Amino acid sequence: MNQSTITIDVSLDDQRIPHQIQWNATQSSSAEKQEAKAMMVSFWDGKEKAALRIDLWTKEMMVDEMADFYYQTMMTMADTFERATHHKELVGEMKDFAKGFYAKFRKSLEPENKG
Repeated sequence: MNQSTITIDVSLDDQRIPHQIQWNATQSSSAEKQEAKAMMVSFWDGKEKAALRIDLWTKEMMVDEMADFYYQTMMTMADTFERATHHKELVGEMKDFAKGFYAKFRKSLEPENKG
């Protein structure tokens, strides 16, 4: 059986806020560490029936980038759920929510919606 190791390095500033996030994987096509401004890692604890999460982002992560990150993550989660369950109707609802979320965010950036 093949095995891959994923390594995540998080550099913190004096207030313990992530300054830099780097990652690499042994099965990756890139030998060098990859930079990231944000990350979400989730594990499912079957015994406890609970999701365990690590959500981190650096100070350089802009609000518009965070919205893009969440939108793309929600769409990817919907795709994964579809592959795992074949529940197309629920996947459609998840994607509709993600699209609505992103549209509302983009609208909030329009000048007449500020202030």
